[in-house]
Amino acid sequence: MADFLSPDKHKQTDFFICDVFDTYKDDTASMEHPVFSLSTKPDHRMLVYEHNGNTIKIKPSYTGLATIHDKDILLYLTSCLMNAKNNGERISNRVRFTAYDYLLSTDKKINGKSYIQLKDGLERLSGTRIETDIQTNGKEVLSEFGLIDSWSIVKEGKDGRMVAVEVVLSEWFYSSVLGNAVLSIDRKYFSIRKPTDRRLYELARKHCGNQVAWKIGLNKLKEKIGSNSPLNKLRFNITKLVEKNNLPEYNISMKNDVVMFTRKEPPKENKAPNQLPKHVSKKEVEKLAKPGENYDQAESRIKGLRDALGKST
Repeated sequence: MADFLSPDKHKQTDFFICDVFDTYKDDTASMEHPVFSLSTKPDHRMLVYEHNGNTIKIKPSYTGLATIHDKDILLYLTSCLMNAKNNGERISNRVRFTAYDYLLSTDKKINGKSYIQLKDGLERLSGTRIETDIQTNGKEVLSEFGLIDSWSIVKEGKDGRMVAVEVVLSEWFYSSVLGNAVLSIDRKYFSIRKPTDRRLYELARKHCGNQVAWKIGLNKLKEKIGSNSPLNKLRFNITKLVEKNNLPEYNISMKNDVVMFTRKEPPKENKAPNQLPKHVSKKEVEKLAKPGENYDQAESRIKGLRDALGKST
């Protein structure tokens, strides 16, 4: 998903076998756009999203829309492919993996229910279609494509459970790997059970990234999340999330329907900002510290936040 509107034409005939990897990856297009359903029940709505003058429609199959939890399959495959690609190995959009490795890597229980959920997720990913109008050389082009082209059980266990699975990624999705249009995500993402919280983490990672802070109005945030719930329910859910402060990597706060995300710690690849305010009082640290932060972490975060916003707290 390097570009929502321009899938590359790359496809290889042989298959790639998933192996171990050390960094989890997410594609930037589906982090930005609400492609996946947040419903925990079968969702047969057609989602419509306006973005930069283009209309994006996500169409369900008879099994319903692909969900944010089904996306774990794509995250796992993307992580495997990017790890191999970065190590100079040959990759393909035809990927084989073991169900056990997938379940283990994405923090799922190893039981019959999880195997059934994997199969159901593959069905929804295969059936969900994305339609969008494209402006090319001044002409509007209508295009439709899927998340995965096909899937199959290569090997089945004696108890009927899938053991080895083969997935053919769509050209559109595979282009995100070829174009390095991905971001690293925290493995703790897979322990987030609430669909809305997953989207909040994705948006924080995409828009806040390695910056100290990112702010957005609640109405705009609701649109980006792709939530179908009333605004007051989203406000309530974010208030609860603020109290728990258990989103991986990011703190979240809200005031006057403006939601702000800040990093809990400086990113590993970056150093803390060079020009930090010289002093933060003990009283300020105690007042503004988030649940789970020690004194030094809170002090460093407040200094960084002040520097980023260019004003005193």
